Amino acid sequence: MSTSATPQLRDVSGPSAMSGGLARFWELTLLLASTEFKRTYFGTALGYVWSVARPLLLFAVLVEVFTHVIRLGSQVPHYPVFLLLNMVLFGFFTEASTLAVPSIVAQEGIVRKTQFPRLAIPMAVVMTALFNLLLNLVIVFIFILAFGVSPRWTWLLLPVVLAMLFALTLAVSMIVSSLYPRFRDLGIIWSVLTTALFYATPILYPLEIAVTRSHTLGELISLNPFTPILELARVWIIDPNAPYPGTPAGGGMLHLIIAIALSLAIAIAAVWIFRREAPRIAEEL
Repeated sequence: MSTSATPQLRDVSGPSAMSGGLARFWELTLLLASTEFKRTYFGTALGYVWSVARPLLLFAVLVEVFTHVIRLGSQVPHYPVFLLLNMVLFGFFTEASTLAVPSIVAQEGIVRKTQFPRLAIPMAVVMTALFNLLLNLVIVFIFILAFGVSPRWTWLLLPVVLAMLFALTLAVSMIVSSLYPRFRDLGIIWSVLTTALFYATPILYPLEIAVTRSHTLGELISLNPFTPILELARVWIIDPNAPYPGTPAGGGMLHLIIAIALSLAIAIAAVWIFRREAPRIAEEL
């Protein structure tokens, strides 16, 4: 009498970060991004104007405080546009990463579909924020010219700054969006962390002033991965005489190397975490 062998069951992993191929990934990403951009402003009385009004209102308050109360404006050339540019650039990171946290859970209906590339969701969120950033930069450059900053060839290097900012923002967005389905407290935690990061980044003040007033604090701020990005933007766009990242006034070369290493570590961690979490995301919803 013969007995049939019990069939062995094998684990079948869920859809990965890039399921369906690269072409389908970009098609879905652009579709999600454009849909979200239209949905945000469709039906509102002023549409895109609201996106510009928010940073401009905060900018007006901060310029008044730091120019006339704290009197930092007299120490920094072109301080109003220095502040506005920093706020718009960092605002892109805040907007993208904050919206990315619940993005996968919010798209539960399509996440449960087979062969849907998980990475398309946080990528679409970052792309939508990038659309807003590019439109906001038009307003920023109008202010820059109005405040007497002369155009120079280094303005052509702005895409380099945006590419570094985009890469770092996407990496962080990948981490928080992939972890949120399992750790729902991350939304509250992240709102606190972005506020702390805002003040720990040279947005309201240039790095050399932080180094001068508190060397230890300045050194810590120079380790922030966003610091060299904003400092380069300042040198290339607003003040060519400002210290470059890596110079003593800019935090020192060692601190610049550490900041770059941290950026690379975040990018590597983002890829590893997202690839690990992507196949099991549907189970956590």
